[in-house]
Formats: sequence, C-alpha cells, structure tokens
Amino acid sequence: MRLHLLLLLALCGAGTAAAALSYSLRGNWSICNGNGSLELPGAVPGCVHSALFQQGLIQDSYYRFNDLNYRWVSLDNWTYSKEFKIPFEISKWQKVNLILEGVDTVSKILFNEVTIGETDNMFNRYSFDITNVVRDVNSIELRFQSAVLYAAQQSKAHTRYQVPPDCPPLVQKGECHVNFVRKEQCSFSWDWGPSFPTQGIWKDVRIEAYNICHLNYFTFSPLYDKSAQEWNLEIESAFDVVSSKPVGGQVIVAIPKLQTQQTYNIELQPGKRIVELFVNISKNITVETWWPHGHGNQTGYNMTILFELDGGLNIEKSAKVYFRTVELVEEPIKGSPGLSFYFKINGFPIFLKGSNWIPADSFQDRVTSELLRLLLQSVVDANMNTLRVWGGGIYERDEFYELCDELGIMVWQDFMFACALYPTDQGFLDSVRAEVAYQIKRLKSHPSVIIWSGNNENEEALMMNWYHISFTDRPIYIKDYVTLYVKNIRELVLAGDKSRPFITSSPTNGAETVAEGWVSQNPNSNYFGDVHFYDYISDCWNWKVFPKARFASEYGYQSWPSFSTLEKVSSTEDWSFNSKFSLHRQHHEGGNKQMLYQAGLHFKLPQSTDPLRTFKDTIYLTQVMQAQCVKTETEFYRRSRSEIVDQQGHTMGALYWQLNDIWQAPSWASLEYGGKWKMLHYFAQNFFAPLLPVGFENENTFYIYGVSDLHSDYLMTLTVRVHTWSSLEPVCSRVTEHFVMKGGEAVCLYEEPVSELLRRCGNCTRESCVVSFYLSADHELLSPTNYHFLSSLKEAVGLCKAQITGASLNPRLCSQTYREEISNPKKIISISMAPAFLSALVSEQQKLMLPWQLLGQAGMNRMNLVHVAALGPSLEQLGGHHLSAR
Repeated sequence: MRLHLLLLLALCGAGTAAAALSYSLRGNWSICNGNGSLELPGAVPGCVHSALFQQGLIQDSYYRFNDLNYRWVSLDNWTYSKEFKIPFEISKWQKVNLILEGVDTVSKILFNEVTIGETDNMFNRYSFDITNVVRDVNSIELRFQSAVLYAAQQSKAHTRYQVPPDCPPLVQKGECHVNFVRKEQCSFSWDWGPSFPTQGIWKDVRIEAYNICHLNYFTFSPLYDKSAQEWNLEIESAFDVVSSKPVGGQVIVAIPKLQTQQTYNIELQPGKRIVELFVNISKNITVETWWPHGHGNQTGYNMTILFELDGGLNIEKSAKVYFRTVELVEEPIKGSPGLSFYFKINGFPIFLKGSNWIPADSFQDRVTSELLRLLLQSVVDANMNTLRVWGGGIYERDEFYELCDELGIMVWQDFMFACALYPTDQGFLDSVRAEVAYQIKRLKSHPSVIIWSGNNENEEALMMNWYHISFTDRPIYIKDYVTLYVKNIRELVLAGDKSRPFITSSPTNGAETVAEGWVSQNPNSNYFGDVHFYDYISDCWNWKVFPKARFASEYGYQSWPSFSTLEKVSSTEDWSFNSKFSLHRQHHEGGNKQMLYQAGLHFKLPQSTDPLRTFKDTIYLTQVMQAQCVKTETEFYRRSRSEIVDQQGHTMGALYWQLNDIWQAPSWASLEYGGKWKMLHYFAQNFFAPLLPVGFENENTFYIYGVSDLHSDYLMTLTVRVHTWSSLEPVCSRVTEHFVMKGGEAVCLYEEPVSELLRRCGNCTRESCVVSFYLSADHELLSPTNYHFLSSLKEAVGLCKAQITGASLNPRLCSQTYREEISNPKKIISISMAPAFLSALVSEQQKLMLPWQLLGQAGMNRMNLVHVAALGPSLEQLGGHHLSAR
C-alpha cells in the first residue's frame, strides 16, 4: 500500500509586483501562407483554421466533408507576424523576456528579424531572452512548419528501426506519424474525431520586463506528519535574479482562517534560484478537507505569500489552499489472486464514478468558459465524481482544473501519449522532459488531480502486439518504453510531486506491472490495476460478458448524435444512415453496422416509408441502445464492489468512454458536441446515484443488489413492483422488512425465481410484464426507481401507443409553476401524458415512436430541451404519470 498525502493550493491570481511590467501581445496579428499568396488578419490566441473562417475564406470546418476539403490548411507552412510598440521605456529594465504560454506546434521565432528560438512542443511554455534585441517599436514573427510534414520528416530521419504505427486506420481519414510530434495526438484524427492538425498561437503571448529579480513560478507540495497528525506545506518558488549582488529580504505566508502566519528570511544569489519554504499548520486548528462530489464539501482557504525584498521590491501572490489525502490501495484480497486497485480520499474508500474527457473542440479558441462550465456541471448533475483526462488530447487549461476543484470532480490525469509507440532520441526526450516538468508544476496544486498516468494503452499495445512486432525485436521497444515512461516521466513525477500516485499506463496491472519489469504479459488482467473493455458483438444486456475487474477505466458503446445536432453540419442528401456523409462521419471500423446489430437484438429496427423519418428514428434508437448497454455494464461494476465471485471482483471504479464530443459525429459520448445531453447522460443520473438498487437475472432467478456510496448506514426497505405493459398500475407489489444498508457496500437484498415472481403476479409472462423497484425509508424515496426487462422489448406484449398532445406545453395554458419552468430551459419540467408511455418504445407499426420525438413534433425543440429520458428508470416515469425532460 502506498500512502499519498496531499495539501493542495490552486493558484488563483497574483498581486502586483514592483519593478516588473508585463505587456500582452494578444489580439490582432497578421497571418500569411507559405508562398505569400494568402494574407489575412487573425486573432491570438487562435489558429489558422479559425482565422480563415472568421474572414469568410472557408466554411465551418465541421460542415459535411470539410475535414478532407481543408487538408491543405494543415499541409501549408504559415507565418504569424505582428508589429507593436512597447508602452514603457525599455532602457530602464535589466531583463526583458518573451513568454509564449502555448505554441501549436513547430515554429521558428524571429524578433526584430533576429532568430531567438524555436518551438516543437504544443504542451510546453517557452521563455526567450530578448533583452539585447528589443526596441521601442518591434516586429515578431512565428514561422510555422506544418506539423504533418514535420512528423513525416522526423519519422523518416529515424532510420534505426520503425516506430509504429505509421498511419491511422483508413476509416479515420487522418494524417501519419503523429507519434513523432509533441502535439495533440487526436488532431491527426481518431476513431471519434476528425483530422485538423492546427497551427497557431493557442495560448497567451506577452513581454515581461523586470529589475533586480523576478518570480518565474511558485507551486506547492504537501507534507503530512502522520504520527503528529498535522499538516505542513512546502512552497517552491523559482526566481531569476538579475541583480549583480545578492538580494535579501523576507517572506510572509498567511492563511487567516487557519490562524497561520509565518515569516522567513531569504537571500537570493544572482542567477536562477529556487526558494523552498516549509509552513506548519498547528494541529490545534481544525482543518476542513476537500471532498469529491457526493462525499462532502470542497472547502478551501485563502492564502497570501508576500516577498519583501531589497530595493523596495514587493511580490505578492494569492492562492486557494485545499487539504485532502489520496491513497492508491494495492493489497491482497481474501479469496482472490492479485491485488486490489482503489482510491481512498481522506482515508475513505471511494468508488470512482464518471467518464473520460476528450478535447471539447478541434479548435481550442472556440472552447469558451461557458462551454467548459456547462460540460463540467453536466458531470456533477449526472452524479459523477471523476473524469479521466485522456492521453490523446491536451493538458486542459487552468480554468478546467479550477472548475473541477470547485465542483468536486476528481481528475485521473494522463500524460499526452496514446495508442502508439514513441521515439526516444535525445531531442525528443528533452522536449518531453520540459513538457512534463512544466505540467507537474502547473497542475499539482489542484486537489482534483488524484493520479498521474504515463500514457493511454501503450503498454497494452506493446505487450498485446497491436503492431505485429517480431518477437526478436520486442526488447528494443520495451527498452524504449521503460526509457520514456519510467526513466524520464516517472523520475520527474517522483521528484516534482510525491503527493499523489503514478502509474505507467492505462490499462496497467499497477504494482504487478512494476514487479514484471514495467510491462506485464497481460496488462488488461482482471486481478490487477485497471481494464479497458469493448465488445460490440456479445449481447450487452447479458451482464456475464463484462469483466469482473478491479477497476474499469474505459468501456462503452457508440450512438449517433441527435438530428438537430447533425442538421447544422449536413444537407438534405446526407440524411440517411447509409449516405456518403453517414459513412464518412463514422471513424470506427464497422461502427454503424455494430450499432444496428446491437439495437436489433432487443428492438425492431425502423422501416418507415419516409426516409427522413427512418433516419431520425434510427439515430434515436442508437441512443436508446447505447444508454441501456452502458447502464447494464455500469450497474454490473457497481454491484461488484464488495464481492468476490469465482476469485474476481472488488470493482472500485467505472469510467465509461466517453463524456463529450469533439465534433458532430457518431461516438461513444453521452454529451453531444456543444453539451446537449444524449439519452445515456440521463441514464447516468440514475445509474450513478449514490444509493441504487440494481436488478439482474442469473440462472432464471431475479436478484436485486443494494449499492451505497454513502458514508453512513441507513434503515430502509425495498419495494418490488410488477407492471403489465398496458398499465402503469402494478399488478403486484412486495415490500421487504426493514434492513440496514451499510455505507460503502453492495449487497444482495432480494432474490426470487422468475417463475415464482410471474406466478404470484397473476397472468404475467416475461413478454407482458416489467419489474420496477426502489429503496425508501418512512415512505420517502431514497433511490431512483430502477427497472428490469423480463424479455427483449421487441417481444413485449400489450404495449399501447403513447398519446401526447402539445396543448399542455403552451405556457398560457399551464400553471404558474409550469410557466416559470418552460421559460427557463435549464430547469427540469414535467409534462403530463397518458399512461403506458413506455409503449412508445415499441409502437404498433415499427415499435419506435419515441417520446422526445413526439414532444419535438409538439414544438418542444423551441425551448432547447435536450432529450426526454424515454426509458427513464425513475418511479415517476413508471408509475407517476409524468415524464421528465431537461
């Protein structure tokens, strides 16, 4: 077992500093292509694609086939340039730097026609000394090289041996050799995303001038004395001392609400200097800890750090201080070989519930603060507590992690390496080391970040031989793997952040991987670490196909986004499931056929004579299928947390793939591009509920497990009802005796042979009846109402067509409450409707006229409602005569 104790401080701003000035170069720049035939204005931060679109020179890059039509943009070499006057007298400053927070990606930088440096890493921060070249009036140029061409050159130059894969699968319509450039890996395409290898200045750029010394960064590391039971704080500050003499002074650290103020004397010698401060928090002071969403408050404390230095130089920083501990527990389990793999936060075992995060757009300048908050608020609204920031995207902006701190979202942070092997020549390693060191300093102060992971699926790719490497050559690639992730990245993590665990890959066997020399023979083992699991052929309603693993960090099923989302980037000729557009947008081999196959196992596929109706119904059916599949799999993982069956179990995490979309296309996401909820996200609200009854069958016996993520025990009852499809009135009901549901456990509460259940419920058959169940105490509902289908819905008997009218949606005809809710589409509204709405799932003609489509016909899309939870597993939906819509 490894204990990682964390006192964290998230940077929230800086005070003014005497004898230092900063001048931002954000705003309008000039952009021209390689041969000078095209010149246009462009915004910084931004990229070439966005500038071309803003000037009306290209369409929306996501429209129809424009990912192919606009390949030329990424293959050209563009130049960003700007002339500017510095609004202060340069001669008065000892040191002047050019700071580039993010350059995408390969560029040569000229300042006043003098080459001052180069960039080759999108994820690094660059600082260049321009003291000797800066003037009052200046010019700056960033001469970009196409990342696609650069990657190809680097691959060609690597002559000793191939570093696979060369290119993505043809179905992804992407570019090659992305593993040779330190850039967003999915920008060359992925199985859910387009190829847009952007060029541009994607973060802030500015001039910094200072005298005496300058604070380049400060960051925080925790120290917790377990024996003394007190918190300590290690603060690291990096200075550039330009004075020719030592600079003395004092530092005052204050955390008022913790009654903490400490003063330190320092002396800085000329040059680059690191100052480490050790702050003790009195054990007599009560410190409130930061908790994940659903487990407690996200308490933070304001802190100030004031450097009072010689020459009247004052530098003040402010921060929010968070306290929490994190442990990754890997220890033997009775009755099972292998080791556990779960997290303790503040000493409490937490089941990680959530999803995987990908970049919210191919063009980061289009990702607004409002969109980030919408997406992350949707995470907690669906009862999630964790996001895995996947290794093929980007290290997200500061605001992302600040929102996760605020909302209580734990972050599993991958380093940006995914689904590939990577070179280990010295230049590449130097670039990676600078990237990793910078990101550790930037992110380790956030309480939300609970683990570092070296890469996505690269151990599995190597050991399962995805790239058909000969057995005799494998040692070369294993050596490269260990060099990159262990001897470099791991070394930097251990040196820079001992406050949270590190694993080399995901999936991985954790401690077992270490024991096997950093690569396991089977990295996807059910007995160690985490697993990624995908199966599109087996029936997803059959829970026995899922792995009873320690932790499921990826799993999922595809669906199409709603028609209203697709409509914006397509034309009428595209609106069929087998159109050229539909095939083009699908980047997963066989994905459209797999969705229809899985849906066809339990639903009748649409065959309307109206092609557009068929397309809309098919799209919707894929969402219903996806939601039910992920529900079944997630509930299996949640009910497996406390048991060992056939030596497997103790599952303590379920992160489905994926949360969000990068464009409008079929994918595994539960949130469409822009943040609209798919059916799956509504289901997630229920299957991630803190208290949940889970039903399933085994050998013709029906079981219900109670699953609790709560910290306390509760006295409650379980109610089991059986309904016919033709009525919302139950034909029979059974309430258990009171029992104690223990916090943090999953236990069997109920079992009954299906034949017995049907017999005692009158004339019920598997095809004519459905089961619902919920947990309650003193007639108060404590859990969502869940349900269990006794047969495929295409075999259901007695369904009636739903009767829904739009009249009740007219605000003038509604009650005052409804008028208020309809005027605010962010609120949940209830819409009265006829009983047996579930019949809409399987209508008389094609068993597919679904509630949200009917509501859309009634005019509801004017209110920007996302979806109606057609299969909604809530008591209201099964027995309450109304339907909830967001």
